[in-house]
Amino acid sequence: MELKRFLEKLSSDTPTPGGGSASALAGALSASLVAMVAGLSSRKDETKRKGMEGIRKKGLSIQKRLFRAIDEDSNSYDAVLEAFRLPKNSEKERLRRVKEIQRAYQRATLTPQLVCQQSLHLLEYSKTLILTGNPNAVSDAAVAAFLANAACAGGLLNIKINLAAVTDKNFAKRMNILMRNWERERNQRMKLIHKKLFGTYPV
Repeated sequence: MELKRFLEKLSSDTPTPGGGSASALAGALSASLVAMVAGLSSRKDETKRKGMEGIRKKGLSIQKRLFRAIDEDSNSYDAVLEAFRLPKNSEKERLRRVKEIQRAYQRATLTPQLVCQQSLHLLEYSKTLILTGNPNAVSDAAVAAFLANAACAGGLLNIKINLAAVTDKNFAKRMNILMRNWERERNQRMKLIHKKLFGTYPV
């Protein structure tokens, strides 16, 4: 989706696109900055070229994947709304409707999961670029980290919100374990990044 059109839709009074799509966009923007800084760092220091080119390629790959996730998140929530619109005139219809709603809510966690996973990679690449990349682009690497952090936070929240409606306890348990692990990794990486940039980490 063209960016201007996306922003217009995001600010409209419709449920989608919403925060999940915005989180995916934040991740895609982070990936773009990671690729940019890695490219600048590759040209700046010949000894780091191979490693920086590797980060650049990974950043571009994540950028493309998260760009697709913008629409995917909207589509998954639209599927939840569609499930709620199913008829419920008979017992059979009611059972099918409940089943489809549950299936849609579980599927609605898939894109936020992807956003969290890729954002954690971006935090790691951003940290590497802040520590060893082109010093003239450290602010760009820092913004990449902040955007990835926001994307991950948004992904975690969207998973949590969808899980609240899921009745499958085993599914919810698995997701909660994953969420705790991702939250821990996110905090650890941001703590190191913040300490490098500002010398401290806000409590």
